[in-house]
Amino acid sequence: MCGIVGAVARSNIVPTLLEGLRRLEYRGYDSAGIALMNGGLHRLRTTGRVAELSKLADEQNFHGDVGIAHTRWATHGAPSERNAHPHFSGEISKVAVVHNGIIENHELLRQRLQGLGFQFTSDTDTEVIAHLITFNLRETSDLFEAVCRSVGELQGAYAIAVMEEAHPERIVVSRNGAPLLLGLSDSGNYAASDASALLQVTKHMIYLEEGDVAELRCDGYRIVSLRDGVRREVVRAVHESELTNEAVEMGPYAHFMQKEIFEQPGVVANTLEMVLNAQSISPRLFGSEAENIFSNTDSILILACGTSYHAGLVARHWLETLAGLTCNVEIASEYRYRDPVANPNALVVGISQSGETADTLAALSYAKSLGHRHSLAICNVAESALVRQTDLRFLTRAGPEIGVASTKAFTTQLAALMLLAMTLAKLRGKLSAEAEREIIAALRHLPVALQHALQVEPQVKAWAERFAQKSHALFLGRGMHYPIAMEGALKLKEISYIHAEAYAAGELKHGPLALVDKDMPVVAIAPNDALLEKLKSNLQEVRARGGELYVFADADSRIQESEGIHVIRLAEHAGLLSPILHTIPLQLLAYHVALQKGTDVDKPRNLAKSVTVE
Repeated sequence: MCGIVGAVARSNIVPTLLEGLRRLEYRGYDSAGIALMNGGLHRLRTTGRVAELSKLADEQNFHGDVGIAHTRWATHGAPSERNAHPHFSGEISKVAVVHNGIIENHELLRQRLQGLGFQFTSDTDTEVIAHLITFNLRETSDLFEAVCRSVGELQGAYAIAVMEEAHPERIVVSRNGAPLLLGLSDSGNYAASDASALLQVTKHMIYLEEGDVAELRCDGYRIVSLRDGVRREVVRAVHESELTNEAVEMGPYAHFMQKEIFEQPGVVANTLEMVLNAQSISPRLFGSEAENIFSNTDSILILACGTSYHAGLVARHWLETLAGLTCNVEIASEYRYRDPVANPNALVVGISQSGETADTLAALSYAKSLGHRHSLAICNVAESALVRQTDLRFLTRAGPEIGVASTKAFTTQLAALMLLAMTLAKLRGKLSAEAEREIIAALRHLPVALQHALQVEPQVKAWAERFAQKSHALFLGRGMHYPIAMEGALKLKEISYIHAEAYAAGELKHGPLALVDKDMPVVAIAPNDALLEKLKSNLQEVRARGGELYVFADADSRIQESEGIHVIRLAEHAGLLSPILHTIPLQLLAYHVALQKGTDVDKPRNLAKSVTVE
C-alpha cells in the first residue's frame, strides 16, 4: 500500500528512483510522482503507471542527485494529479513530502493551518504534513528539527520522506506504524518502503523502528528516536539483505503470480528445511523460550486478516485435532474493536505475510493490553514490526511475494502452522512417536506432492475458459477444507473480478441453494476424507437444481464425471496436509480465469499488497 523511495547520491538518481518505484508496484497504487533538486525543487506527477512517469522524466530531461519518489494508493481524495505525491508547501523555500499511511487528526490540523493562512490544493491528509513542517520551519531553520516537531503532532500511521529547497543536500525521513528502511552505499544513501526497491544499489539496510527520524546525506546519516516522548540519538543495526535481484524479477513467467504459484514446492521445502532432515520436532523452532511458554499454554488465539485469516482457520482444525487445544481465530480488524475475555494462558498467534499489517499489529497490542502474556509471530519478513513485537517467532521462507493475491505466503504459513500444532501436541503428550514420524514423513514428501498438484494446470485452463463467461461462482468445502474454499473464492474475486462466495457445504440448504442455477458454477473441494460421503450428498443437491459442478477430488474420491459434473483429480491424498495440496488448483483456476478476462493479474484494481493502514 503506497511506496516510498528516496536518494541522496553522487550522481543522477532519477533512474534509481524510478526503478525503485517499479519494484514497489506490487504494493498497489493509482498515481505516481517524483521530486528532486536541480537548481530548485521540481516535481512530476501522473495518474498513470510508473512507466508513464518514466516517460515524462525522459521527455523533460529530469535529473538530479537528491530526490524522493512515491506511488500512491488513494485514501483521502480520488486518484488525480492534484492528489498525487509529492506534495509541496512554502513559497520562498519549498518543502516536498511523500507519505504512506493515514493521519487520523488531519482535519483538526487542516483547520488550524488554514487559520494560519496556509492554502490547500489537494484533498489529501499528506498535504497537512507538508504545511505543518513549513510552519515549524518558521521557528527553526533546521529541517530535521522541524520534522521532529511536526511528527510529534501527528496521530495515526505514517512513513514520510521530506526535502527542503533551502538545504538541497539532504532528505529527512520518519516512520510510525508504516515500514521504512535505509539503504547505505559508497555512492550515496537511500530510503524505501521495501528492501526490494534498493537492491539495485545496495544490500546494506537499516530497518527503522517506531518513532525514528533519520537524516540522510550523501556521506552519512543520523537517527533519532522520539518513542515514548523521549528524544535520543540511537544506533540501529546494519543488516545485509538476503534478497537477490533475481528473486524480485519475473524471469521467464508471464506474471509474478504465476511465478509464485510455481515456486511453492521450493519455498515450502525451504520453510520446512529444519524439519525435513530431522527425526523429531523441537519447540526451539519457535524460539529459545518456546518450550517454557508452550508448556503453560492452555488455548490458542489467532489474529490475522485476509488470506492469513484463512490459514488460521485451517490451523484451528490441526490444533484441536492434534494438540487438543481450544483455538479461536479472529479477524484482526474486528477483534480490536470489541471486548473479548482474555485468557492470560492463551498463546496469541499473529499471522501476516509482511508483518506490517496495521490491523493485525493493533489487534496484537490490544490483546496484550487485555492481559495476554505470550505471543508468536508467523511471518515472512524477519525485520517486520510483527516479529519485533512478539515473544516467539517462526519465519516462513517464501521469499518476496510481489503479486497482490497471496499464493506462496499462504502455503508456507500453513506449513508453519502444522509445525506449531505438532509441537504443542508433542509437549502435551498428544503426539505419539509413531504419529510424529508419520507426519514428518508426509512433510518431507510435501514439496513433491505440490509439484504433482501443479500438473493439473492444463485441465484447469480448460475450465477457466468456461468460468470467464460467468458473473458469479460458489465454492464449497467441509471441515478443514472449508477455509480452502474461502481462499479459492477470495482468489477468484481478487484478480478476475468475478463475484465468488464460499460456504460450508452443509450450509447449502440454509440459503445459498437458492442461488444455484445453470449460470452459477459451483466449485467443490472433495478430498477422500471422513466427510466425503456427506459432501457427495451436498453435490447431488446442486445437480438436482440444475447447477454445474466443478470438483477438485483426490485420485480415490470415487466421484465420477457425468453431465454437469466436471472432475479434476489430484495425484494423491495427503491426509492432514490435504488443504495445502488443494490450494494449488484453486490458485491456478483464479489465475487462468483472470488471463481469460484480461485483468491486471499482479495489480488488481482497488487492492494493495501490504495493508499498512486501517
